[in-house]
Amino acid sequence: MANPTIYDVARAAGVATSTVSRVFGKPGRIADATRDRVLQAARELGYEPNPHARALTSQRTQTIAMIVSDITNPHFFELIRGAEMRAKAAAYTLVLVNAEESTRMELEQVRRLTRSVDGFLLAASRQPDDKLADLAAARPVVLINRRVEGVASVVLEPWEGSRQIVAHLASLGHTSLVYLAGPTNSWMAASRWTALRDAAAELGVRAVRTGPYTPTVSSGGAAADAAIGTGATAIVAHNDLLAIGVLRRLADRSVRVPEDVSVVGFDDIFAADLCTPTLTTLGGAHSDVGRAAVEILVESLGQPRSSTPSPQIVLPSQLVLRASTGTAPAGERTTQR
Repeated sequence: MANPTIYDVARAAGVATSTVSRVFGKPGRIADATRDRVLQAARELGYEPNPHARALTSQRTQTIAMIVSDITNPHFFELIRGAEMRAKAAAYTLVLVNAEESTRMELEQVRRLTRSVDGFLLAASRQPDDKLADLAAARPVVLINRRVEGVASVVLEPWEGSRQIVAHLASLGHTSLVYLAGPTNSWMAASRWTALRDAAAELGVRAVRTGPYTPTVSSGGAAADAAIGTGATAIVAHNDLLAIGVLRRLADRSVRVPEDVSVVGFDDIFAADLCTPTLTTLGGAHSDVGRAAVEILVESLGQPRSSTPSPQIVLPSQLVLRASTGTAPAGERTTQR
């Protein structure tokens, strides 16, 4: 039978069409024997329920929207892959939306999609805390790499990882570092600087900050020039894209890496192992972050909003050592002694 309809299933199962609709929309309200008979008839006929029609009865679309701050940033590739795989396993469709680093566009997309999706994953959201709390109160929301009190979230931890960066640089004899900051409205940028600053104070390393900078390769030139001006022998960039731009600018200025200055990034994107020199960076299992965010969101969709928990999951980060970090220049090491 070509394109069987709900009427065909009802006729074959000997039930009303409304019963078939409830089987696919609200199966808990149908007796087991009736439900099994309807599902058996649907399988034999090759019937596939219309998702839009099912949404009308269940008020669920089986669709999740993932809004990322900048879809061109390779950092999000693994996050998206992990989220998409977990959504598929849960029979959900993942819709990807690019906010283009714009808080206005991000909010507009949420409002536009509110009636079309069951919930939202907001990756590296630039919204203020109170706005995110309001969104989470109105719709199921899970934050990725962003934390707000009372809102479910999954982050790749920046605190111990940043301390590993400082400890690594200190072990190489560096007594000064400069952090090239990311966007002012980036929670992760602020968290990384706080962690770096505190670890530096603990380990006797001078830490200064310049920026903010757009987290792109093209911003690396200005960031590198500012870093050189601080006199620091170690540069820690907000992300790998910015760090790669820094490496390019240092090469143009004949500043040797790591002989004259060491460079560290964050995120461990695939290009970190392809640039020259290869980039030391703080990474982690980004795909696990995406999977965990979807799991939290899907679980919350099956519960009354008033009883939905707001877990805040922290996954471990890992410092990946490559060729862009080395022993401090001789003058720096002498100063340290």
